Amino acid sequence: MLFTEAAGKARNLPDNPYLTGLHTPMTEELTLRDLPVTGVIPAALTGRYLRMGPNPMAPNPDKHHWFAGDGMIHGLRLEGGRALWYRNRWIRSDAVAKALDEPRTPGPRHLFDTVNTNVVGHAGKVLGVVEAGSTPVEIGDTLETLRYTDFSQTLKGGFTAHPHVDPLTGEMLGICYDASKWRSLRYVALSPEGRIRREVRIPVRHGPMIHDFAFTRRFAIILDLPVTFSLTAAITGHHFPYRWNGTHPARIGLLPREGKAGEITWLPVDPCFIFHAANAYDAADGTVVLDVVVHDKMFWRRTSGPDSERCAFERWILDPAAGTVERIVIDPTPQEFPRQDERRLGQAYRYAYTMGLVDPFLGTCLFKHDLVEGGRLTHDFGPGRHPCEFVFVPAHPQAGEDEGWLIGFVIDAAALTTDLVILDARRFEAVPVASIHLPHIVPPGFHGNWIAGAD
Repeated sequence: MLFTEAAGKARNLPDNPYLTGLHTPMTEELTLRDLPVTGVIPAALTGRYLRMGPNPMAPNPDKHHWFAGDGMIHGLRLEGGRALWYRNRWIRSDAVAKALDEPRTPGPRHLFDTVNTNVVGHAGKVLGVVEAGSTPVEIGDTLETLRYTDFSQTLKGGFTAHPHVDPLTGEMLGICYDASKWRSLRYVALSPEGRIRREVRIPVRHGPMIHDFAFTRRFAIILDLPVTFSLTAAITGHHFPYRWNGTHPARIGLLPREGKAGEITWLPVDPCFIFHAANAYDAADGTVVLDVVVHDKMFWRRTSGPDSERCAFERWILDPAAGTVERIVIDPTPQEFPRQDERRLGQAYRYAYTMGLVDPFLGTCLFKHDLVEGGRLTHDFGPGRHPCEFVFVPAHPQAGEDEGWLIGFVIDAAALTTDLVILDARRFEAVPVASIHLPHIVPPGFHGNWIAGAD
């Protein structure tokens, strides 16, 4: 049985590559129960798959940028081999709460309160996060926005869209920046109990956009690259005021995990841009291995979203002693959203999973890269079917590195529907283990995670 509840009103949206087609924002909040399934959902999967993305309520097509829309969280609850529910909910920023005639969400704000990029679990809470100046939001069991948080007054500014948990220490680490502070970044370490234990202010120039970072046992890795704050874009009313800046020197910073800003080793690199790192680790010879998706340029000709001409999956060998970066192309095929078994973050690992990419940032297939033996496998979902980012979920706590499932949304452009697809990571090219069917398009968004556990 499929049960539906809906709230909200339909609106006509103007022409924009990130406001039309598969990117058309949803106009309702839905609750769908007892979802139809093809295949068998693994009984071990008890929890919620959550994914965040922008979903503007009243966009200006001339100024709209994909990264700047009101946040919306999508989630499915799996338990006992069943898909109990799907929900989508706007994050209740001040603007959204006002539009929906609801009370203001409690909690401390910073520069702004639109949260639209990622959803993570830490210290027993589920957090919606974004970069450049907002505090995180706490998300409830049924995707309601509970409150904004500054981690008991220990967060001194905005947070990051890409925090990562070190599996060896339990700390959540991140590189944070505020759009209003062009001359500094902050490296933060959030304790397993959910308080900022350590903050390092890092001097920079021009206000660089730093979407992601990586770490090893020794270092936090800072991606200081030539996309920086644009005063011109801000003055002319663009909600996303970052542009390619050819005068900004591209460099990679190695900050000792317990060191100070003056101890950073900066390594120059050719101009390029990185949204996402797959992983990094310390090599036996003293170098650092960093695997990243590299774009030739970014935000240099389009004001509505990503606009690189080339991107590739690369391995960078960072040599702090020689002050050099060696770039090795793993795969020149356009791809994005690299993920891995997060139990291996900061350590040597074997497998990375990426999404094949076409403009405007739509998925074509999934790749599984073997970084030890070499080569890749491809999972093709069929004509007109577009995968989003997939996350890896281990089959059990002692599972091997690819012993588990890959979970993510796949949009069917012809049917105007979406499936949550579950793949067996060890039988990567085989038919899905299960597909959970949604009767609408979930617009391509950004990031999410599997949050294990019962309600």
